[in-house]
Amino acid sequence: MKLAEPVLVSMCLLGINCRYNQTSKRNSKVIEAIKGKVVVPICPEALSGLACPRAPAEIDRGDGFSVLAGKAKVLSKDGKDWTKQFIFGAREALRLARLLEVKSAILKDRSPSCGVNYVYNQGKLVKGVGIFTALLIKEKVVILCEKDFED
Repeated sequence: MKLAEPVLVSMCLLGINCRYNQTSKRNSKVIEAIKGKVVVPICPEALSGLACPRAPAEIDRGDGFSVLAGKAKVLSKDGKDWTKQFIFGAREALRLARLLEVKSAILKDRSPSCGVNYVYNQGKLVKGVGIFTALLIKEKVVILCEKDFED
């Protein structure tokens, strides 16, 4: 699989403890695949201004495209509306991607920001993309997730 450089990679996949619960989802197969490449670690949620740790969040009634269209929200498990913060973080991450002329990305699936194939919606895993992923799709960036590196 040929990745164009530089490659955006979700920081949590690299082992950075940036997830809502201050953990990572380090993925050795992703790390192996990007060796020797120009890598741009990225976390839209870290750029959002939200605290870490914090309550988990999910997209309510839609996916990233729905949020960007104003038809869905990002809600924390304790009921806080974090839609503005998630959109802000995704747009800041997009600014970096544009600045560096990124053509490919490896993002953490199932995330309200970076979900590539699935996101959580009202407690259920559903087909859809995260907010940042939706922005990258509009930019025609090639997007993979950690599952694309499994045997």
